[in-house]
Amino acid sequence: MSKSKSMSSQAASRIQSSSAKSSNSGGVAKGSFASRAQSSASKNSNK
Repeated sequence: MSKSKSMSSQAASRIQSSSAKSSNSGGVAKGSFASRAQSSASKNSNK
């Protein structure tokens, strides 16, 4: 098993940017991996 790492805000930003660029609407869907990554990064920054 691999060790899990915390999601950083920089990594979440890259994921969200890539997802938005690849979508036709330019947005990120609710519940998508990009939105969950951003949420996780936000929670990790508060620790």
